[in-house]
Amino acid sequence: MAGTDVPELEAGGRLTIDLGALAANWLKLASMAAPAECAGVIKANAYGIGIEQAAPALWKVGCRTFFVAVLSEARRVRAVLPDAVVYVLNGLPPGAAPIYADQRLRPVLGSNEEIAEWKAFVAQGGADHGCAIHVDTGLNRLGLRTEEAIDLARNKAFDGYRISLLISHFVSAEEPENAINEKQIESFLAVQNQIQASHTSLSNSSGFFLGARPYMSLARPGFALYGGNPTPGQSNPMQPVVMLEARVIQVREVPPDETVGYNAQWTAKGRRRIAVLSVGYADGLTRQLSATDTRAGGYAFIDGVACPFAGRVSMDLITVDVTDLPVGRVKRGDYVELLGPNISVDDVAERGNTNGYEILTSLGRRYSRRFVGP
Repeated sequence: MAGTDVPELEAGGRLTIDLGALAANWLKLASMAAPAECAGVIKANAYGIGIEQAAPALWKVGCRTFFVAVLSEARRVRAVLPDAVVYVLNGLPPGAAPIYADQRLRPVLGSNEEIAEWKAFVAQGGADHGCAIHVDTGLNRLGLRTEEAIDLARNKAFDGYRISLLISHFVSAEEPENAINEKQIESFLAVQNQIQASHTSLSNSSGFFLGARPYMSLARPGFALYGGNPTPGQSNPMQPVVMLEARVIQVREVPPDETVGYNAQWTAKGRRRIAVLSVGYADGLTRQLSATDTRAGGYAFIDGVACPFAGRVSMDLITVDVTDLPVGRVKRGDYVELLGPNISVDDVAERGNTNGYEILTSLGRRYSRRFVGP
């Protein structure tokens, strides 16, 4: 399978996306969750790799339920998977109920206003394909507070329409010893006893690896599907999905004590050779990966050698110190690895003072893309 946004000759870098690894990651998590169902979170353009490619790849190996963030993403899923169950996490925009009905989509309702609007729509004859009720068990972002949800249930606010899912979100599932995890599970179970729903869902990617195994009846991995490590501090149980390579557009000599990049933050200690890459922060390589005289930044992997960034990451260019490579080993037109089998997304994120989610979802539109695997 092949595809591209930009012809390779015209791009500063190329993304290789392994749909086989994506499918294998889902199958691994699905086997862990069984007998619960395993969904797939494909919001933010499937974490940057492409909804139109990721959704069918997951469907082919058995995924039947998908989560997106906004209605525009849900339309894209429906266009390629006419029979999938699709939930929209960011709720019900005012007046959007007819769109959900027409597209057979399911809103995740998390406020009194959303619930009232959806209930009125169904009561007036609007198609009811199901909805989710979002309960806030501690994140304090979206959702009904637990006591609010219980009161609404006792007051029959959930009667008259089909609740196909009861859902909540972990605060710190990647921290197994954090006491808030158990507190959230207890709160969720208390609400579950009051609201009749076809399915219940609490586990995100890291939730799969909590000792309590809180899969409920529907687990919903996201980051782990795309190769991110759901168990920080331990070896990554997932296969890498995304590889990013940048094109070298020049190799230049820098004399001793001269500086490289904006604001003169990196000084050559002796004569250095610098490779200039045709990508930058406009392509998702955050400025926090910059290297200075006092701080190591990102690095490129070239011919078995980790070559550190030199100076600021700029909008369209990154400079890399390749002095440790033999002369001529890297040259104009070569591709070097910035993300892939030798540099994990979590490693890039740590060096960039962010998380792997932001790195994956920020990879820009100027790359050529190719999809490999089944």
